[in-house]
Amino acid sequence: MTENDTLHRFLLERTNVRGEWVHLDATWQALLERADYPPPVRRLLGEALAAVALLSATIKFDGSLILQVQGDGPLHLLVVQATGRRTLRGLARWNREVPEGVLRDAFGDGRMVITIDAGQGRERYQGIVELIGDNLAQAIDGYFSQSEQLPTRLWLAADAEQAAGLLLQAMPGGDADPDAWNRAVVLADTVQAKELLQLPAETVLHRLYHEEDVRLLEGAPMSFRCGCSRERVAEMLRSLGEDEVQQVLVQEGQVEVHCEFCNARYVFDAVDAQQLFAAAPHAPTARRTRH
Repeated sequence: MTENDTLHRFLLERTNVRGEWVHLDATWQALLERADYPPPVRRLLGEALAAVALLSATIKFDGSLILQVQGDGPLHLLVVQATGRRTLRGLARWNREVPEGVLRDAFGDGRMVITIDAGQGRERYQGIVELIGDNLAQAIDGYFSQSEQLPTRLWLAADAEQAAGLLLQAMPGGDADPDAWNRAVVLADTVQAKELLQLPAETVLHRLYHEEDVRLLEGAPMSFRCGCSRERVAEMLRSLGEDEVQQVLVQEGQVEVHCEFCNARYVFDAVDAQQLFAAAPHAPTARRTRH
């Protein structure tokens, strides 16, 4: 049996290669409870959830990392978010039957956006690339190759019960073993989806790297958690402006907001609305975007 809802870091000793392994169970099931996704959408969403968990482990941040894929195909939006507290959430939107096949069959012409909000008032960074590759792992690999970041490769898998993934990354300074990165990738290319889904990290790594000296670090728990709250919804309503909120109150008698990620329902009546605009609005957060 594999470990549930766990993220592990591992190192190939005496090389510049590090990696991450993740297996999501209850986290993935909690997300699936929010919507009835058809199998092709479910698979892509599960792979994206595993990918974001892996990517979030490669950086230090207090805010969030968001993977967003948009296209003109039947699956037109996929969004997954990880936070610095190792929580995950996500959703997908489609408008007609989504076929099984390569990435373009689902998304059509699309783009992928990776956004890092480092938190604590620091700037947001975005990388935006054309959606290329046959699968989501290849698309993310392409993002890293285009954005001139550390060489990074992913292997992803998902079914109706679990989502899992493996990540390799080459750190600077590989002179001692210049072939280590290529060797690690070639071996990882032999991993099968059923191995990622069914086996614990130690077994997977032993099968791949039994001739290497692998150090597996202690696992960290992952969980589903939506970041919505009544306070955040109130802030969103303030940003709309008092006139628009009052117009909804006149027409509907109350303002009702549903969170797309977790289906939570927030209701504001006329008294609530009056209290909303008693406080001064917050200044917008600065951002920097990289294409």
